[in-house]
Amino acid sequence: MNRTRAAAAALAVAALTTVAAGPAALAATSRTAPAVTAVPRTAAAVAATQGTAAEVPPINQAALKAAIAGIPGADATAAEVRIGGSAGSWHGVTGVTDVRTERPAREGARFRAGSVTKVFTTAVVLQLVAEGRIRLDGTVQEYLPGLLPEDYPAIAVGRLLDHTSGLPSPKVPGDLEWVYRTRFQKWTPEKYVAKAVENAIEFTPGTRQHYLNTNTFVAGMIIEKVTGRSYEHEVTTRILRPVGMRDSYLPGDSVRIRGRHNHGYQVVPKGFPDSFAYGDAYLLDMTETSVTSTWASGDLISTTADLEKFVRALFSGKVVPAAQLEPMFTVPDVTMYGTDKSAVYTSGLTRLELPGGIVAYGKTGARYGSSAGLGATRDLSRTLVYSVNSTDAKAQGQNERTLRIALAAFAR
Repeated sequence: MNRTRAAAAALAVAALTTVAAGPAALAATSRTAPAVTAVPRTAAAVAATQGTAAEVPPINQAALKAAIAGIPGADATAAEVRIGGSAGSWHGVTGVTDVRTERPAREGARFRAGSVTKVFTTAVVLQLVAEGRIRLDGTVQEYLPGLLPEDYPAIAVGRLLDHTSGLPSPKVPGDLEWVYRTRFQKWTPEKYVAKAVENAIEFTPGTRQHYLNTNTFVAGMIIEKVTGRSYEHEVTTRILRPVGMRDSYLPGDSVRIRGRHNHGYQVVPKGFPDSFAYGDAYLLDMTETSVTSTWASGDLISTTADLEKFVRALFSGKVVPAAQLEPMFTVPDVTMYGTDKSAVYTSGLTRLELPGGIVAYGKTGARYGSSAGLGATRDLSRTLVYSVNSTDAKAQGQNERTLRIALAAFAR
């Protein structure tokens, strides 16, 4: 991908195509978003990668309303979109919290943020870099001796953050039937990584980019090893509380979402176990599910208001010090694994080129029944956070609803 200026393509590939993060994320593909080069590059290279953002247009309320129209519908049962920034704000909520009761969806519902969690994991690692407790050029073998096979090459911590490590993913069944049958199964980080490294290294570290949950699992394990405290404790005390994200939390072993939330459904074939008819389709309620299979890669539960607070604080240097923040806005100069297309992920985010020359950085996530995303221009003139209860959140290819929302957020 040549950092394409065809906005729809850029967004479809990077952001608002959410996939990856539920128990199925173990199946392992690179279907989600963001990562960056943790090995420092020259100032000129960084500048060339970042580009210059054009002035954002006025908020297009008509386009935003159209983007969330028709919900509940075949593709989604609820949605909440929040636009902010120095150029104005807009907020919209639509749909139902439960298709059986048809209670209207309301502002502030919690949702599973999926791989948006990776931004938080990356931010904590970069905080520890700022504190001198982790080095981006330090190796996984140094921080977690014995975790990787002896024949694996040295893998720098920075390579985990921008998904250029070459680490493989666990090979497990990824079909929905298996996912549903094992939805309450508990995975430990050690079990997940051990299952992954049964496979050979995919490529020489630093030569390709492959977006996989394994990278963030290992990063989470390094956080725990270096701090001597749980990953959940570090994210909570370092980010959620200081930023004021009072409605956000990491659920650990719990399969439920606390407080008010919209149900998440997956469309399935007729006759699928526990499914029910809804219009012309059959749905499966996937609201309750284990998130141990995604842990530091996708277990965050949040709200649009909380994620808006986070993106503002992150981009303004209040979460990660400015000196360590640059990797989040830098795309490594490599190609995507298995293709000749240029990398698109930074450390924690994705660089997006939008209509009119606007450059934004964002992250998406998906659990069955829930698509989520956040993004902003680097100067915070425009921010976007959305939650969509998609009925096929993990479908391969672009998620048209979330793509429309993203384009409407920056459209004239």
